[in-house]
Amino acid sequence: MADKILEHLSATNIFNLQDVVAVVTGGGSGIGLMISSTLIANGATVYIIGPKQEDLDRIAKIYNSAAGNKAGTGRMHGIEGDVRLKSEAKRLAEEIGKREKYITVLFNNAGILTGAFKPPASATAADYVSSLFDGVSQDDFDNVLRTNAVGPYWLTFAFLPLLEKWKNSDEPAAKKFVPQIIMTSSMNGWTKDSSTGGFSYPYLMSKSALGHATSSLAHELLPLGIRVNGIAPGLFPTEMASPGTSNELGVSHVPPEKKIAFEVPASPTGGTNRDMGTLALFLVANWFVNGETVLIDGGTLLKHPSAY
Repeated sequence: MADKILEHLSATNIFNLQDVVAVVTGGGSGIGLMISSTLIANGATVYIIGPKQEDLDRIAKIYNSAAGNKAGTGRMHGIEGDVRLKSEAKRLAEEIGKREKYITVLFNNAGILTGAFKPPASATAADYVSSLFDGVSQDDFDNVLRTNAVGPYWLTFAFLPLLEKWKNSDEPAAKKFVPQIIMTSSMNGWTKDSSTGGFSYPYLMSKSALGHATSSLAHELLPLGIRVNGIAPGLFPTEMASPGTSNELGVSHVPPEKKIAFEVPASPTGGTNRDMGTLALFLVANWFVNGETVLIDGGTLLKHPSAY
């Protein structure tokens, strides 16, 4: 009897994602790629969504080639799409529905950061208006909010039928993994210091909205048995955090000499793909967490004022 308990609790059993189908928006780079590559390494079929089919196909080819015929690995497929739009959410769900009978988990991960202001030159209303009003365009707000907060709403409901089909399927894996939506928010949904969010109020406000939506939608979807959880990253090596450092594998890095505007006690160059991947695996495998956003920031919000 004890041997069955140990087998049940082994990492190879808990995190065996064969037959799991995942959708990851923004899954071809940055945090999305950390998540999608971890999922295929553990057996899942993963659909990555991004703005350019050519880029998605290139990344998918690289990681599928690396996976090869290794036992227990999955496959990655790219589908171009604009995550901001209601019509695109419907099309993407229909397209994946033609290829798969269901999906297990939707990662609403795609995000952008624009609309940064330059700190005011002095503590006067005139300088604050110049920096934070004149220096930020309405288009920046509209684009960031639609990408980071509104798009995940459309995608959540567009993919509900495929998530429900997973819940009702006879697949053995469906007894192990509960259907789930996972939002990539940010520590900046809770920060009180704009320096941790690239001095961008469009970004901070969009991530705050997504953090609240996570708990609210988790409550809303309780009758369906579909969970909603979130990830709140701090500094990770991505093109958002360190533009122009992405290599041919889609992996970015934060140079040690790069000056970061905030403190990261755990590591000055941020978290790793292993850090993000283990959190993604935990959320996919765990049945008992619902409506929560997990902070993974290396201790940054311990050093900066926040509401977390």
